[in-house]
Amino acid sequence: MSEAQDADFLLGSRGVSRDLGAWVVGVAWERGGGGACGFGLGDGTVRVARPAATAEDWASAAAHGGGACLSLCADARGGFLSGGDDGRLVRVTAEAGVDEIARPARSRWVEHVAAHESGLRAAAVGKALHLYDANGAALKVLAHPSSVGGVAFDAKGKRVAASHYNGASLWFVGSKEDKPRVLEWKGSHAGIAVSPDGTHVVTAMQENALHGWRLADGQHMRMSGYPGKTRSLSFTARGRWLATSGADSVVIWPFHGGGPMGKAPTELAGGDGVFCTAVACHPQHEVVAAGFGDGLVLLAEIASGKVIPVAPPGHGGVSALAWNAAGSHLAFGTETGFAGVVDLSRR
Repeated sequence: MSEAQDADFLLGSRGVSRDLGAWVVGVAWERGGGGACGFGLGDGTVRVARPAATAEDWASAAAHGGGACLSLCADARGGFLSGGDDGRLVRVTAEAGVDEIARPARSRWVEHVAAHESGLRAAAVGKALHLYDANGAALKVLAHPSSVGGVAFDAKGKRVAASHYNGASLWFVGSKEDKPRVLEWKGSHAGIAVSPDGTHVVTAMQENALHGWRLADGQHMRMSGYPGKTRSLSFTARGRWLATSGADSVVIWPFHGGGPMGKAPTELAGGDGVFCTAVACHPQHEVVAAGFGDGLVLLAEIASGKVIPVAPPGHGGVSALAWNAAGSHLAFGTETGFAGVVDLSRR
């Protein structure tokens, strides 16, 4: 792409970027307004960037000793929580220090991690979900009928949801008797999301579809018609919409006015045949950031359909997207290791 074309994208005028040399598995922003952004990589390192720093100043933390980072999220204590194929659950600080929290199951992979602002941490290893407190002390181990495919806390941190074969399990973290509410639906369930108001749980299935449950009455919600697998899903801040990947557009399902049952989704920024691979909703506004299989990153306003280009194609499929808490900065990474941070604050 020419320099003139690159100039049409916000990355060129308001961002920094660099080639990190390995698949960007996940990206997360530090909680509490610290300003650091972490990129978890397939080579086992976590790169730490700050919005004001140049790309050359990004620090590197050897989180998983030559293995791979499999999952990354913001940690409640600051910094980042990372799970790897070396069997370690570690905390990476904003200064790129590494503290081991646990080795949940010897050398088995820590495939999914999640953390809540209350201090709770969760790490999925095979069929087990391990819970830890803010100090790293083990709280409990929650057993599932098959390997956990995804983990999510609800907004209050009182419940944790885990997807698996034939459905999902919803657990009360503080319960003395660990007996989950089982949300059943045949098939293999991977990614999972809990709506911000805690009323719905949605999973991405191995087939080209989503499945959801309305918790008040157990009502099933079948969201199908995707030409590809949905690997990324994100609720808007108030839970009115669910943005998803898996098509050559950003597919947005309505979760207001009775929910998505019997309603067609809205499709944004599509039409060129390249699949959307990652989505992340803005933390305050009904705007979604979307990444595509050719490396394109854009912003789309749900109400108007207006699209703003952020990063040009040509750097591999977008594999990770994340907003900071203020919604002023967007970070992204790709399968080829290209990563960027864009300043979207008012000037």
